[in-house]
Amino acid sequence: MKVVKALGIAAGIFLGMNAMAQQVSTTATSSPSARPIPEHDVLFRKTVWRKIDLREKQNRPMFSENREITKIIMDAVKSGELTAYANDSVSKPLTREEFASNMTKQEAASGLSEEEIAAGFGNQKEEESAWGAALGGNNANANAGPATNEYFAKELYLLELKEDVVFDKKRSRMYHDIQTITIKIPATSNELGIENTLASFKMSDLVRVFRNNPETAIWYNAQNNAQHKNLADAFDLWLFSSYITKISNPGDRALADMHGAGAKGLLAAQEALEALIEYEYSLWSY
Repeated sequence: MKVVKALGIAAGIFLGMNAMAQQVSTTATSSPSARPIPEHDVLFRKTVWRKIDLREKQNRPMFSENREITKIIMDAVKSGELTAYANDSVSKPLTREEFASNMTKQEAASGLSEEEIAAGFGNQKEEESAWGAALGGNNANANAGPATNEYFAKELYLLELKEDVVFDKKRSRMYHDIQTITIKIPATSNELGIENTLASFKMSDLVRVFRNNPETAIWYNAQNNAQHKNLADAFDLWLFSSYITKISNPGDRALADMHGAGAKGLLAAQEALEALIEYEYSLWSY
């Protein structure tokens, strides 16, 4: 009888621990951070936005041929392995149709006036198609539906990283807790000439995708091909170059808006970085 009672108590404890583990697991996956820091351990927090130009020499290992980080992310979204969001608040998931629409290049305006369009000057392709049909041309391409005009991975070389710079009072150190990564459509790749957002992704989701695809999601080690690293490890080890574009402020304004673009904006970004480093050092001053 005592043995049965003891087994019942042990089973109850095991089930309780299993339920707690499942609850913790659910909480971890719902967080955008891959390693969330408990709120009661946070002494200081600043949200920082950074730009990563994958064309830079230090960032090329993330952008190697056929293993571009943007290609890996886009393929994961198309296969249903990864959820895309409209912006870095990661509150509104994108449907596959919405993501496909963002992936489609926007054609620049023809520059014709409404009167010229009404007169039929913008219908050259339709006229050519009609002449082809009249001359017995092959209409197979016309009946095949609209051709895809998606961005190539090489064209999407700009990432925006959102992180929480957190001082953990329990461990007495500063952490760069990456929250989201956003793929930007550069102005040079956009026929409209403006920088747009393709989609944002939780860092916790990206780490899972990178771990599940070890053969392709690699940080390419040009010095030693036996020591390629997973992209998840590359972000943990901060093996990339970036520059600060915004630090959380009441007006939610970027550094370029406050200090000007070009050289002034880069100088402001460097000053912001040095201010964060100085703050960390000053925490140890007495």
